[in-house]
Amino acid sequence: MPSVEASSDDSAQGAFGRIATVAVFLALIAAVIAGATIWLLLTAPMTMALAVESGEVTPLVRQLADILYQALMGILGYL
Repeated sequence: MPSVEASSDDSAQGAFGRIATVAVFLALIAAVIAGATIWLLLTAPMTMALAVESGEVTPLVRQLADILYQALMGILGYL
């Protein structure tokens, strides 16, 4: 008969695994956004300069979304 402590350890490990999975997923999203921002800075510096100067992030977000969309379509094109 399994002990209560073993059951408690299994649930703790399962909770840690879920937390680790969420943390890795969030880190992956942050890395993709950071990479797209650096790419945008290198390929469209005027958009970045205007966004920083005016404080309006709409053009920047639009450009980032376009870059991510193009990258996703490029990856899906290979499949």
